[in-house]
Amino acid sequence: MLNIAIDVASALDYLHNHCQTPIIHRDLKPSNILLDDDMIACVGDFGLAKFLPEVAQTSSVGIKGSVGYIAPEYAMGSKASTQGDVYSYGILLLEMITGKGPTDGMFMDNLSLHHFAKLALPERVMEIVEPQLLIEDTEVTQGNGNHINTRNRMHECLILMVRIGVLCSSESPRERMCMKDVASKMHAIKNRYLGVRIHRDIQVRSQMLDGDLSYLSHY
Repeated sequence: MLNIAIDVASALDYLHNHCQTPIIHRDLKPSNILLDDDMIACVGDFGLAKFLPEVAQTSSVGIKGSVGYIAPEYAMGSKASTQGDVYSYGILLLEMITGKGPTDGMFMDNLSLHHFAKLALPERVMEIVEPQLLIEDTEVTQGNGNHINTRNRMHECLILMVRIGVLCSSESPRERMCMKDVASKMHAIKNRYLGVRIHRDIQVRSQMLDGDLSYLSHY
């Protein structure tokens, strides 16, 4: 899940900041995220995409996108922007973590996926996480000699990811992050989670090369 979230963030960062002409996707949602044979996520379906200069020259582009993933300012007549894509990414990230889509039946009245996640920060985040993610977490930590530390890091990373999802899906575009920062922080979260495992693996390899088999006592 983390790798997919990073791939999508990196793709949007590329579209917004590294193309010769910035591109706004305008329809980011789960069905437009494709996985290749190596489980690398790719952003697809550019049917609603617009070049940023083209949007600036248009008086009104209308409401485009999918219900639940459209930035709220679009409904008030605002033009498409990179911040609209950031909103969609925030909703997508929260959906990946919680397993609940923005149009889930539980979201009515003043409760939305954004507020559902925000209310859980930080103490109750583990209560809203998709159970399958916790099962996968258990499978990973069981094979780790320092499983308590690794599990704690996993929990910390999930809290950080929920924070990013909440910030990105803020109602006000000014409160949202930019995709460059999102991609950077998502990579940092991955490094934080994998840090212990990477350090352990490097240490084990070094000991094996030196003929030191004492590392086996830790497993």
